[in-house]
Amino acid sequence: MNIRNILILIIAIGCQQTPKPPQTAGHSCTPTQSRFSSSVSITSHEKLDVNLKEMVLIPGGRFSMGGDDDQAWRDEYPKHMVVVDSFWMDVHEVTNAQFSAFVEATGYLTTAEKAVDWEEIKKELPPGTPKPDASQLAPASLVFVPTDKPVSLLDVSQWWQWRQGANWRQPEGPGSSIVGKDNHPVVHVSWFDAVAYCDWVGKRLPTEAEWEYASRGGLTDAVYAWGNEDLRSGKPKANTWEGAFPFRNDKRDGYYFTAPVQSYQPNNYGLYDIAGNVWEWCADLYHEDYYKTLAGKTTHNPQGPKTSYDSNEPYALKRISRGGSFLCHESYCSGYRNSMRMKTTPDTGSLHTGFRAVVSLR
Repeated sequence: MNIRNILILIIAIGCQQTPKPPQTAGHSCTPTQSRFSSSVSITSHEKLDVNLKEMVLIPGGRFSMGGDDDQAWRDEYPKHMVVVDSFWMDVHEVTNAQFSAFVEATGYLTTAEKAVDWEEIKKELPPGTPKPDASQLAPASLVFVPTDKPVSLLDVSQWWQWRQGANWRQPEGPGSSIVGKDNHPVVHVSWFDAVAYCDWVGKRLPTEAEWEYASRGGLTDAVYAWGNEDLRSGKPKANTWEGAFPFRNDKRDGYYFTAPVQSYQPNNYGLYDIAGNVWEWCADLYHEDYYKTLAGKTTHNPQGPKTSYDSNEPYALKRISRGGSFLCHESYCSGYRNSMRMKTTPDTGSLHTGFRAVVSLR
């Protein structure tokens, strides 16, 4: 079995979702391609003298966390009260220029630039899965390839390709580049890559609660970062898929893939691209029933569950990402909603995954 067949197997387990009602635990619009050990301890390396330029102070407060409308998945409920302390957050997603400075200073090699570790990936696959040919374990990452006609949205393998040579420098694979895209968000970064960057710059990834609180921008129970107005009403509000997914993008928002950061209006806290453009990694583990443990009480600075569990892929440890991407469409995932939760193994990178960082207020 080659790596593509393994990918399809993973997709069959993790991405066959049934729209409500009834509803599965959550939605995964990116196939899971685990390749390294998912076990890691989070150690904060926030610097006392960190540069707060291009960061926004998010004032602490109390909010109701979780789903706000009938688009929400089961893992977005029940809504529960959360209090977060004030913190600083990057005004936009980490860009190619910023990530390039990190790589040049440290010589860092991203997950997508390393060969797949079969001994680790098999731990998160069903027992007995055959080992693929060594040639299929070469450095690679997930690339979106549009279809040429309407297709069933139940099989994401029709538009995702495990492409050798795809990484943050070559987002679409060999022959592509980021030349002229210094101000675009960096992509093909795993959770581990994001943590490494944060350690270097003296910041950290936001908790899931911090991220949602910041996205809401002080609005109460709003579906989107800009309020409740439909995404398609008025002028473009975010970089998402417009048209018919996954074969036709009308580009009403001006872009097919990533957009330069700060291309659209910020939310009430002054944060750009908090909805759409690229998914953003959070620090937390994912557990489909985590919100149930917080119901009926107010939690102060929740750090996420202590263990990970996704019934669609019970063998895989997963981390949270938020915000949606340029591939999100209302027919499929509407990931640009404030409460939408994405779950992915921390060593998975893709064409639509990036991050932004935060700093605790001292």
